[in-house]
Amino acid sequence: MSALGDLLGVELGPTSWIEVTQERIDAFAAATDDPQWIHVDPDRAAAGPFGTTIAHGFLTLSLCVPILQEALPRRETGMTVNYGVNRVRFPAPVPSGSRIRARVRVESVEEAPGGERAVLAVTVEQEGGEKPVCVAELVVLTVP
Repeated sequence: MSALGDLLGVELGPTSWIEVTQERIDAFAAATDDPQWIHVDPDRAAAGPFGTTIAHGFLTLSLCVPILQEALPRRETGMTVNYGVNRVRFPAPVPSGSRIRARVRVESVEEAPGGERAVLAVTVEQEGGEKPVCVAELVVLTVP
């Protein structure tokens, strides 16, 4: 069985904390052409529904990349690429300046052309938060 196959059903993590700074949020807004005020205007956001700026949901989702790099076993050769997302939800916002981390569970592993396809359940939490900030079922392809 493969390294991921050996981890079937195992929860990995929690990972290290990642700080979601305003600078990171601003850079994501610039990179994705999404300058909505709830993300990039601290003055207006202070009077808004969250009391501060918040990270884009897709920024939170994209931070699953370093989360997976930390949580999954290291490979000396080959590569792992994003194959898709089966499901993703953002149950709670990520306020600017907060820290997030995650737990990852290997849900399934199957042979795929050139390697293996794995489905990973990722739950991202905010430090001190009551609800997860992202719950996603990510699909990755590992190629030896």
